[in-house]
Order: sequence, then structure tokens, then C-alpha cells
Amino acid sequence: MAREGAHETGQYDDAKVRRLPVDHRGWSPLPQDGAASGDSRDQSYLKTIKPKSPGQAQLMEAIDEKNLVMALGPAGTGKTYIAISKAVEALEAGRVSRIVLSRPAVEAGESIGYLPGDMEDKLAPYLRPLYDALTDRLSVKRMRALMAEGAIEIAPVGFMRGRTLNNAFVVIDEAQNCTYMQLKMLLTRLGWHSTMVVTGDPNQSDLLPGISGLAEVAAKFDAVPNIAVVRLADRDIVRHPLVAEMLGVL
Repeated sequence: MAREGAHETGQYDDAKVRRLPVDHRGWSPLPQDGAASGDSRDQSYLKTIKPKSPGQAQLMEAIDEKNLVMALGPAGTGKTYIAISKAVEALEAGRVSRIVLSRPAVEAGESIGYLPGDMEDKLAPYLRPLYDALTDRLSVKRMRALMAEGAIEIAPVGFMRGRTLNNAFVVIDEAQNCTYMQLKMLLTRLGWHSTMVVTGDPNQSDLLPGISGLAEVAAKFDAVPNIAVVRLADRDIVRHPLVAEMLGVL
């Protein structure tokens, strides 16, 4: 029996239909040179990242030197990407035993109550950006394996209360959607031999005016020498140039 998708010789009798030539010298998704099935595809996407702006360089240096870093700036400055990349780097180097990623599940004008599924299914869209950043740094198979063994944990802010995170790299994303008390709770989760990076844009909060606590907490931390507060600007945006122009007028 021929495998599914195979074509018999002489199948195309019509002169108008011709078989496309196959270039066997190009890239192939199949293992080459006798490699075991799937070995060449299970690749790691871990790579050394380089800063693309002075602000990003400052943020990366701060993460290497401080146990608590707050990264504030507009969309597209690489706050989350750099934080998660540093987390993966620390995990792979054995400097921490786990990565904990968290972000608030705040509705931005729409309700999730009608969505099908249980609580985890309803929260999945809010946590999706963290999965996207992880899969860009690790292969999907590697990420799933690390999550299955508990080395990577992704959870909404509400699930962080009462915990002490030792020997971990913690990333709190979209912190502009956290209240002052929520941020106080999250920041005090920091345990021994751990690093925490808090990212957010105080100008893009989905909360009511005056409710977000990110700007207030960052202002208070400016005076604490053992905490780094890095403020990225429009010049640090690495997305499409129109993003910087839009944020300049919106």
C-alpha cells in the first residue's frame, strides 16, 4: 500500500499537468545523514540576545546585577522579551531551578465570562503572550517538557498570594494593570537566590485612572540602591517605526 500523499507514475496523463522538479539539495524537514527520527527537529532556539538600543543595554545590565528590576516603557521596547530571555538563560545555565511568569488577567473592554471551558481555558488568552515569548527562546517540545516537570510556571497574579519564590527567576508582566496592593503582594514574593523583573507601561493601564500602582511603586524604588528602575523611551522601540510615531501622538 502506497503511503498517503504518494502519487503513482503516469498518474498525470494530461499534458497540461506536469510534476514540479524536486531539488534534493535544499533544506528538508526530515532527518539527514542517518540522524534518528526527530532528533534534528528537536532543536533549541536559545541564543544570545544583544541590545538594540541604549535603554535595552541598561536593562540587560541591570538584570545581571540586581535581584529586583523594574522595566518601565512604551510598547515595543522589548521589556517582556528581554526579561523572559534572561530567565531562560538563567535556567539553562543552572543559576535558578525554575521560571515563574505572571501577569494580571484584566479585561480590556471585553468580558471573558462567556468563553467556553474552565478557568484555565478562560485565562489562556491573557497568558498567551508569555507562551509566545517562551517558544521564541525554546523549542515547543522543550518548553512543554519544562512546564510538565514544573521548571516553568505561568500563572495569573491572583495565584501568587501566600507564596515564597526561592531559587527562581520571576517575571511580572503587564504590571500597569496591578493595583498598589497587588504589586506590594507580588514584590514580597521574592525569595532567596531569586531574581524578579517587573515590566509595564504606566501610560497603558486598562484600570480606571488612579488605580494602577506601577508608577507610584517605581517612584518609591528610585531611592533604593539595591533595586534598579529602568525607564525605556520611544527611542528604544524596536517594532515598526510607525509604533513610535503613533505613541508620540496618541
